[in-house]
Amino acid sequence: MIDRRKFIKSISALGLSLPALNSSLLGKPNASIKNNPVILCSRGEKWGKKVLRPGWDILRKNGSLLDAIELSANVTELDPEDTSVGYGGLPNMNGVVQLDASIMNGSDHNCGSVACIEGIKTPSSVARLVMERTDHIHLVGKGAQDFALMHGFKIENLLTENTRKIWVKWRENLSDKDDYLPPLNSNDSGKRTTGTINVLGLNNDGDIAGITTTSGLAWKIPGRIGDSPIIGAGLYVDNEVGAVGATGRGEEMIRSCGSFLGVELMRNGKSPQEACEEVCKRIVDINGGPSKVNFNDKIVALGKNGEVGCASIREKKGQNPEIATWSKKGFKVTKGTYLIEI
Repeated sequence: MIDRRKFIKSISALGLSLPALNSSLLGKPNASIKNNPVILCSRGEKWGKKVLRPGWDILRKNGSLLDAIELSANVTELDPEDTSVGYGGLPNMNGVVQLDASIMNGSDHNCGSVACIEGIKTPSSVARLVMERTDHIHLVGKGAQDFALMHGFKIENLLTENTRKIWVKWRENLSDKDDYLPPLNSNDSGKRTTGTINVLGLNNDGDIAGITTTSGLAWKIPGRIGDSPIIGAGLYVDNEVGAVGATGRGEEMIRSCGSFLGVELMRNGKSPQEACEEVCKRIVDINGGPSKVNFNDKIVALGKNGEVGCASIREKKGQNPEIATWSKKGFKVTKGTYLIEI
């Protein structure tokens, strides 16, 4: 069997130039175009600068693209104040924090991911090792944890005191027919928290890579996997086109192959912004229209030329989704669009 990492080289050895063939037939952007470096995250003003600073410090010195996006993703994974990613992420219904992450490298389409990994604060770093140190793409659960331990990671308690209290409050208010009693004057909204972060990067050589990492849907059934570790759902990267990532309801991104769809829309001439909007429209359509949609997804995109896009399905009036970027022009927050006002 041929090693998948050697496949492209083998095709080239047979005399076929895939980039040239695709560019002539499919109208892809010229892969040799040089770009100023850009790093993007799916957070806005509040978190963006903190997340992107370590990655930009690497990219501006023409350092490793993968190092840049990994270190920026690690910022939220290690931050106990962020309850949607990594350490301090909200747990599943049993009070256990299970994390998902994926990474994809556009220059060779190599990728790696982990799902339902417990006790490891930085799942995106483990996903990178899956990509670089195995011939697999996806490791889950105990196997993913064992792999992390093999490479020197330590098992730690990911449930902070804050998230433990939030989980207990949810559990006590879950039903009036069990034996758990909430505190007096408890006022629980019952809202299920979602949250994820995408980090996408473009270096001086025009190479693109991306990471998506999350603690997933709060109070999920143990073992539930969302879109974040699924290549083509929560993340997809193509060096000749761009990168797309997603946050929000993962089940919808999985059944629409949303990130892959976004990249293909850009390949066929859509701008990153248009592609994000079209993915949102597709999800709404397959759910039967706006009146049937009671969830949200946010799509972010980075094009080969450094152009960016952002769109979400539902937002309150005036609360447009945001993304943050850092380039030679400095730090910038860009407001996206949304389809349905709530």
